[in-house]
Amino acid sequence: MAVSSNLDERYGRTPGSTRRDRRVLWVVAGAFALILTGWVVWAGLDGAGPAIEARDTRHQIIDENSISVTFEVSLPTDTAASCAVQALNETFTVVGWKVIDLAPSTDYTRSFTEIVNTTELSNTGLIYRCWLT
Repeated sequence: MAVSSNLDERYGRTPGSTRRDRRVLWVVAGAFALILTGWVVWAGLDGAGPAIEARDTRHQIIDENSISVTFEVSLPTDTAASCAVQALNETFTVVGWKVIDLAPSTDYTRSFTEIVNTTELSNTGLIYRCWLT
């Protein structure tokens, strides 16, 4: 028994070290639980805002200096928004840009057509982004 006791002390297997190891384990587990709980609360509250969706439906090249862009926007009723419409040339360079304001409405999905002035001939017109205002 004395040999076993000496070996346990030599390799750190004493009753005091066992208690210390348990305390460290509980502290680490508690910190992990606290961090996990904080992350779950933060992630749950992050997506609480209203969503807005915009979709391009068509474009029509009018002439070398303008393009017509038609798009749909879905957003919560009675909410104002703004959208950026862009015109791109064949190398995907922005050659026209326009920000439009959307008034609040009782309709969830609405369709809009905007004419965007361009600096050169464009080959497509798209919605860049929409945001709530």
